[in-house]
Amino acid sequence: MAKPSDPLLELETQAQPRCFRVIANARAGAVLEAGAESFARRIEAAFDAAGCRAEVELVPPRQLQERLRAAIADEAVTTVVAGGDGSINGALPVLVGCKRPVGVLPLGTVNVLGRDLGLTGTLEEQIAAVCTGEPVAMDLGSVNGRLFHSISGMGFFSLMAREREYARRRFPFSRLVAFLFAATRSILFTRSIRIEMEIAGERRQVEADAVLVTVNQFDGAEWRRSRLDGGEFEVHILDTGGLLSRSKAAFSMLTGGWRKSPHLVSLTGTSVTINRRDKRRGHVTFDGEVERGASPFVYRLLPGALRVIAAQPVESGPHPAEHMFPS
Repeated sequence: MAKPSDPLLELETQAQPRCFRVIANARAGAVLEAGAESFARRIEAAFDAAGCRAEVELVPPRQLQERLRAAIADEAVTTVVAGGDGSINGALPVLVGCKRPVGVLPLGTVNVLGRDLGLTGTLEEQIAAVCTGEPVAMDLGSVNGRLFHSISGMGFFSLMAREREYARRRFPFSRLVAFLFAATRSILFTRSIRIEMEIAGERRQVEADAVLVTVNQFDGAEWRRSRLDGGEFEVHILDTGGLLSRSKAAFSMLTGGWRKSPHLVSLTGTSVTINRRDKRRGHVTFDGEVERGASPFVYRLLPGALRVIAAQPVESGPHPAEHMFPS
C-alpha cells in the first residue's frame, strides 16, 4: 500500500480536478427559462469543460441559507452561489462567516457584483473564470445589522426597486418593458425626503429625491468598482427640484454622466447615519431587495469581511441600461 509520502500518490492527488458545489436559486430567471434539469446539466458540462467538477443544487430562495451552510461545512468542495444580486445578498449572513473563498455565478439581470469580479459573458465563460480565478478580499456594508454587498438606497431608488417587482409580474414577457414601466412611474411619483445625515464627522440636513450609499466607489461611465476593499462608503445625495430635472438626472445615471450632474453631492466616509426628519418608517434597498424600517439608519463598514473568487484579469465592459437597479 502506498504511503502518504509516496510521490505517485501525491501526483495522483494533484491531478484530481477542483470540485465545486453550486447552490443556485431555483427561481432565478435563467433557471426558469432553461428548465431546472437542463440548466443543471449545462452548469456541470461547463465546469467539466473548464477542467473542474461541479455538484449542482437548485433550491428555493427560503432554503438557500440552509444549503449554503451545508456546502460551506464540506471542506472537499468550493462553494459557489448562483443567482442575481438579491440572491447573493440573501446569502451574506452565511457567507460572511466562511473562512474559505466562495464563488459567485451571476444569474440576474444586472449582476453588479458579478461584473465587479470580472464574471461577464456567457455562462460558460463565467464558469471558466471561476475555475481559474483567484480570491480577493471584499468589504461589506451593514445597515442596523442588515448586510449588503454593493448598493443601498432610499427615495427614488427604493421606489424604483418596488416598481420593478410590480412591473416584472405585470410584464413577464419583457424585462425591458418592465424596466421602462418602472422607471417612468418612479420618475413621476418620487417624493422628496427630508433627512439629517452624519458622515465623516459632518452633519447635514437635506431634502432630496434620492440617497444612495455604495460600498466603495463606482466609476461614472460603467458603474463598476475598481476596488472591492477600498475601506469606505460613498454617499450620493440627489436633489433635482422638479420633474424635468429628475428625468434628466435619471437619464444621466443610465448613460454614465451622472457624476457631472449639478444636482448631485457625493461624500465619502467609513460610517454613515441617516435620520428621516419626518420620523416615518421608510423603504430602503439592499442590493435591489427592499425592506421597510425606522430611523436612524446606521451604516457600518465591514472591511475585508468576505473572500470571493474574481476572474483574472478583470476586463471592463459596458453595463446594460438597468445597472442602477440590481435584481
